Amino acid sequence: MTVITSSDNPRFREYLTLAGSGRDRREAGLALIDGLHLIDSYRQRLGPPRQLLVSASGKSRPEVAALLTDLPAVPCVELSDALFRRLTPVQTPTGVLGLIAIPARRAPPLHPESCVLLEDVQDPGNLGSILRSAAGAGIRQVYLSAQCADLWSPKVLRAGMGAHFQLDCFDGVDLGGFAAAFPGRLIATHLAARQSVFATDLTGHVGLVFGNEGAGLSRALVAEVDCVVAIPMPGRTESLNIAAAAAVCLFERVRQLG
Repeated sequence: MTVITSSDNPRFREYLTLAGSGRDRREAGLALIDGLHLIDSYRQRLGPPRQLLVSASGKSRPEVAALLTDLPAVPCVELSDALFRRLTPVQTPTGVLGLIAIPARRAPPLHPESCVLLEDVQDPGNLGSILRSAAGAGIRQVYLSAQCADLWSPKVLRAGMGAHFQLDCFDGVDLGGFAAAFPGRLIATHLAARQSVFATDLTGHVGLVFGNEGAGLSRALVAEVDCVVAIPMPGRTESLNIAAAAAVCLFERVRQLG
């Protein structure tokens, strides 16, 4: 096992850029996933990670030690606790990170399934939560505009809790062009809409469309949707968090599908 204790170590500097830079992640085609749950989710779908990174204190934890025993062929690097904390997005480090290959970017399919479209969702926590809800609701395809938060950032991965590995995610998509060619119905949430999402048919071949946390959807994309809906709020709250709104719509669809 390689041991790294200096912040000047070239390998550690590479890990640090992957943790902090979306551009470096895209150029290297690599990302870091934090914790046993994400590593297990990745293994179930895509196989073992390229490397395991453990903290000096974390390697002795029974669950981390069991993972190392279970993956003897995967190279392992031990980092001092101080260096490990610089790579993890959580305040209480789990003690293990996985270095994984980012799936190659693909063009949207010619015949998309029922899906979620995300325009300029910029908060990593919101994006990860929406992915998690989409996966939980049985959606398999998510299309993201170029201005969304980086799909493979540590915070998005952490909030997604493994949803990345259950979904086909297409980032950097021209949503206007995609929406114009979508063969089903596109349904978007909009504060000014008069029709309730609970009175709207969400079954069949649909795309659920959600926009930026502050600005909402662009006019160009609204012009392409078939229906705009609102979530009734009898309380005094002006609006819902976008991740909460997406969850309401996704699981209303689940309810309607029975």
